[in-house]
Amino acid sequence: DSDAVQVGDLALAIGDPFGVGQTVTSGIISAFARVPGNGNEDQYFIQTDAAINPGNSGGALVDINGRLIGINRMIVSSGGGSNGIGFAIPSNLVKVVASAAQSGGAPKRPWLGARLQAVTPEIAETLGLPRPTGALVANVTPASPAARAGLKLGDLIVKVENQEIDDPNAFDYRFATKPIGGTAQIEVLRNGKPVKLSIALEVAPDNDRDEIVIK
Repeated sequence: DSDAVQVGDLALAIGDPFGVGQTVTSGIISAFARVPGNGNEDQYFIQTDAAINPGNSGGALVDINGRLIGINRMIVSSGGGSNGIGFAIPSNLVKVVASAAQSGGAPKRPWLGARLQAVTPEIAETLGLPRPTGALVANVTPASPAARAGLKLGDLIVKVENQEIDDPNAFDYRFATKPIGGTAQIEVLRNGKPVKLSIALEVAPDNDRDEIVIK
């Protein structure tokens, strides 16, 4: 359960770097919900400083007890070797993709039906927050799961299934792995007071589907 992993937890990366044979490197979980590169990809990764080198892609990222928490995917590097900035696909997202592949379908994530924006220091001060955090609702699509659940313009999403949300990427990271057909419990701050909502987990209508397919 990659959602159970916390920043600072020990992590081991397994692979075959540079073709030298099976190798294990150690480090910690550095961050979640990172979107490397230009930020336009609809993908969210676990970041680790466990050395991931060419040949590690597709290898396992495991916790200290050997439980799979991610699949090594890419690094940020100026010279081609590890600089301690590596990324892994979270295991809960791997489950979604594997399940879809087994059934012969394309993996899809739930559709919220709301546009979210990051909280700037200025917005945080206006809302009376001690620091910028959460995902601010900037727009709600009529008749969407968000609208039917009662999500409103100006709500600040702070938790998904009791997992704290630092920014819109963190929300997408947590929401993308929820199974279609169930519900997700979110907590918002509305006029400074906590409100809990239940969001139906549905695939987007056909005209929005390209935006929510996991690539």
